[in-house]
Amino acid sequence: MIEDIIQLDQIKLNVMHSIKEGRESVLFLHFSGGNLHMWNGILPQFAERYSIIAPDFRGHGQSDKPQTGYHIDDMAEDLYLLLRELQVERCHVVGSSMGAEIGLSLAAAHPELVQSLILEGALCNEFGEHGLFNGTAEEIEQKKKIMEAELAERQERVFTSKAEYVAEERAELEQECLWNEHFQPFYENSLQQLEDGRFTYCYLNHVRTEYIQKFWDSKFEEYYRQVRCPVLFLPSEAEWANERVRSSLDHFAGLVKQAEIERIADSIHAYVWLLQPAEAGQMVLQFISRHSVSS
Repeated sequence: MIEDIIQLDQIKLNVMHSIKEGRESVLFLHFSGGNLHMWNGILPQFAERYSIIAPDFRGHGQSDKPQTGYHIDDMAEDLYLLLRELQVERCHVVGSSMGAEIGLSLAAAHPELVQSLILEGALCNEFGEHGLFNGTAEEIEQKKKIMEAELAERQERVFTSKAEYVAEERAELEQECLWNEHFQPFYENSLQQLEDGRFTYCYLNHVRTEYIQKFWDSKFEEYYRQVRCPVLFLPSEAEWANERVRSSLDHFAGLVKQAEIERIADSIHAYVWLLQPAEAGQMVLQFISRHSVSS
């Protein structure tokens, strides 16, 4: 497995990859604020059978962080260029949260490229009929203003060392009995060094703000209508218990030609890949194997 920087047209992406001739490829897409090392407990399950591509998105991890370009369509286009650069003609896509949204955008824009789509996310819009908040146009605009104010208040944290940051995150997770060995490399790769030698979170405010504000206006139903491959939805326990999410999920599943919904017991949105890598990985492997060219 190689981790290196790959130059695309206008941006450099940090990518972990292992491309082997004659093997189908699997593209792993991390959640917002995350990095490719969230997949460390997952990738070994795929390494002997599949080619693997796991990038840091623009604005994340060790990839470039330009001032703009954080609509899911922008980041999906980065992936299209990355796959061309790696000479991957078709792939299965596994996406977590924001990664699911970007994977959905990629599958809608390039249906010939995506062989199957595993979505642990993109289950519900933010606003509207299939959103978490549905109201009049005036009510939605007022809600957006409140959320914009909250985004503006976020302060970028600074740490004297990576060890300080990891220790803080570990203490929180240990209180909830969630910490395991997969979090250590994930958090170590969540920081970037400042000029004064200190460290800050890679997910900078300008990245987070633009992504979230553009996400508000996304209508996932428009994307699902363009998808041609089989889709596996992986709702978390909390999402499955939410009536609005369930209703939206049922609607989205009805828009694709072939959809399955599976649940991992006690799963937590986004963190399921770190907390339950064996269960999550096996569920994905089983789905992909059913939709492989050789199956």
